[in-house]
Amino acid sequence: MHKLFEIVGHRSDDGVHDRLHDLEHRGLVVRLVLPTAELGRRRFRATGSDGQEYGVALDREAVLRDGSVLRLDADGAVVVEVEEPATLTLRATSREGAMQLGWHAGHLHWRVRMEDDLLVVLLDGPAADHLARIRPWLDRGAVEVVE
Repeated sequence: MHKLFEIVGHRSDDGVHDRLHDLEHRGLVVRLVLPTAELGRRRFRATGSDGQEYGVALDREAVLRDGSVLRLDADGAVVVEVEEPATLTLRATSREGAMQLGWHAGHLHWRVRMEDDLLVVLLDGPAADHLARIRPWLDRGAVEVVE
């Protein structure tokens, strides 16, 4: 297992980007693809794009994010990439639906983003669990699921 203990930069940092680009052309960049929920952890194991196991143990102050570089040297690099979370897209079709949808999203601490008149829920569990919470408004047509 390869062990990584620090964030050495970000792929957009001056100098880092060019070095990563050169290493990518030589096939020496390993990607650790992590779910968004893992970014808050400081100690974890992950399998890299090279099929190897990586053990990560970061300081408490470290802030892991998409593009964090955990290793960068002449022999290669290890870069964190965030996996796109599954989403559930909802639209309120009435004022009642909008109020209920907004209340539930806030009260239940759903991670959301707004796209025009749509509420996109970033799922951290089965979509059915989220839909069960708003079932009465779905059944009445006050809220609809957008495919």
